[in-house]
Amino acid sequence: MALDRWIALIFLGICLTYGYTAWFTMDDGLAPFMRRNPVWPSTFPKVLSVFGSVAAFIILLGLEKGEEKIGEIDYRRLHEYKLGQALLLLGLMVVYALCLRPIGFLISTASFLLLGSFILGERKWHIMLLIALSATFVVWYLVQEVLGIYMRPLPAFIIALIGG
Repeated sequence: MALDRWIALIFLGICLTYGYTAWFTMDDGLAPFMRRNPVWPSTFPKVLSVFGSVAAFIILLGLEKGEEKIGEIDYRRLHEYKLGQALLLLGLMVVYALCLRPIGFLISTASFLLLGSFILGERKWHIMLLIALSATFVVWYLVQEVLGIYMRPLPAFIIALIGG
């Protein structure tokens, strides 16, 4: 079996486990008044598990290839793929997750977007900076002000200096 099908099989297992918890265990602790709502906290995980399972089945059955033969991923030639970029991005994601609380959302997210686009090969710093800063601020504003979910925008010592 090709590498993409092995990955799809693992992904299917993850989606089925995620779906099981979304369908059968997440809603047990809901308050009675929330059980009458049309959208529950488990609605989005249920949709994700269904879509993920369908996508995994499509790859497992080979339906995504169609008539045109797409090149298979050859695990013996992994050194020829851009594995370094993928590993650097995964490491950057871990560092981003660890830096969110101490550094704050704005600085860590803008840095993640800048470094991520640099790793992927973008070299136009003025465009990268504009997109990273605007996307970071828009997401922070929507989550903080529109949804009302507090996210620490800056490090704690800067917030203390500002007096916020």
